[in-house]
Amino acid sequence: MGQKLRITGWVSLGVLAGALTTVSLQSGARSNPAQMPLEELRQLAAVFSMVKERYVEPVDEKKLVTDAIVGMVASLDPHSQYLDKKALKEFNEGTSGKFVGVGIEISQEDGFVKVVSPIEGSPAFRAGMKPNDLITKVDDTPTKGLSLNEAVKRMRGEPGTKVVLTVMRRSENRSFPVTITREEIRTQSVRGKLVEPGYGWIRVSQFQERTVEDFARKIEEFYKQDPQLKGLVLDLRNDPGGYLDAAVAMSAIFLPDNVVVVSANGQLPESKFSYRANPEDYLRRGGSDPVRRLHELSRGGIKKLPLVVLVNEGSASASEIVAGALQDHRRATLMGSQTFGKGSVQTAVCLDSGYRMDNCPSAGLKLTTSRYYTPSGRSIQAKGIVPDVLVDETEEGNLFAALRTREADLEKHLGNGQGAETRDDAREKAREEARKRLDEELKKPAADRKLPEFGSERDFQLQQALNQLKGRPVLVSKTLSERKDSKVEN
Repeated sequence: MGQKLRITGWVSLGVLAGALTTVSLQSGARSNPAQMPLEELRQLAAVFSMVKERYVEPVDEKKLVTDAIVGMVASLDPHSQYLDKKALKEFNEGTSGKFVGVGIEISQEDGFVKVVSPIEGSPAFRAGMKPNDLITKVDDTPTKGLSLNEAVKRMRGEPGTKVVLTVMRRSENRSFPVTITREEIRTQSVRGKLVEPGYGWIRVSQFQERTVEDFARKIEEFYKQDPQLKGLVLDLRNDPGGYLDAAVAMSAIFLPDNVVVVSANGQLPESKFSYRANPEDYLRRGGSDPVRRLHELSRGGIKKLPLVVLVNEGSASASEIVAGALQDHRRATLMGSQTFGKGSVQTAVCLDSGYRMDNCPSAGLKLTTSRYYTPSGRSIQAKGIVPDVLVDETEEGNLFAALRTREADLEKHLGNGQGAETRDDAREKAREEARKRLDEELKKPAADRKLPEFGSERDFQLQQALNQLKGRPVLVSKTLSERKDSKVEN
């Protein structure tokens, strides 16, 4: 009797959410009244009635119900979430890699919004905005003191609407306004280059709909530039995750056919699965097969190409699936620092029957339904993946890694189901020391700061990865060690 809702498996971090494998969830699994907690439901109804009738000010009934739902779901774990209309829009933008805006990648500098790079072909690109431009105002709102999220929200809007950005270009010693018409932007989750003859660096910042296609095209460019590739660095640092099928496809590029990439286990039969390195498992939504195309182009050479994978505390979920699969099958050397530790799968459900998540009219639910496991059966939940070679962020050490939040730091995080967790008492002390170092670092000019852009000549971990590929000595960390799980006892 339960109504079937279509859901899509997603593995991600924070607000980034997505959909993958369509399965069925019986929404009426507990529809039998005898199984419902009737006394508690009566109490809920009594509280609702009392608040509605007696609260000091009139309250909105719909808001009361919605807040009750939000609280119920949020109490489960950090990744389960009730999706109202606003959250649904952010959800779909995150999964598709498309949004309406001006088309710039930004960071912060001296309290202002700094342009890292305009997205090629975007309105900002066509308007002549350049890397290192500082945006001092969005329309009439100064950006000084705004968070990046607040600045992004002000620059986004409806297609065809205009926004005026006040730009300070220090190289020309002038400030000027730029009027830009917003339009749909497709973000780029893949970038890379041949760092030197025979050796490529390719970075995946998130697993989106087109990530594997874009990845394959970038590798094809490498082969056209240098048919004699000797090694590749796959950079998954600070990749928060995304589509599960994209992670399986990415793994299949490098792994033997049909080997296990990831498995999962949950309460329902639909939440128990095992995905392998074959098209049946990574092309569940149809479409062309860029993995096969890349294998044909390289004549199978991509499966044997020496490979180093860079990871850090910001590598989570889908990126951990790729790293774990390549590590377990001994296909790549993992370098960097211990990963985030998000080993759970979320399913996204449109609460209006029959609607896709990208066309959901009212509300949805993102619910944790499984733990996932690497091919060898490891759960990395609240633990993460420990690289084969621990390498610091800079030649001077791992200066700021302690500031990064990991799964085990999140309240109500799910345990890994494979043994007790222990508290790391030295963690907070290390975080305080890192905060002081970061404060000092931010006082320096950008060119003198110790954490250069990924992929640059000053990228210390990338240089060590190249040394590994060439068989040269690697400067292994003298301070990093495996971080144990932490847990606040109730």
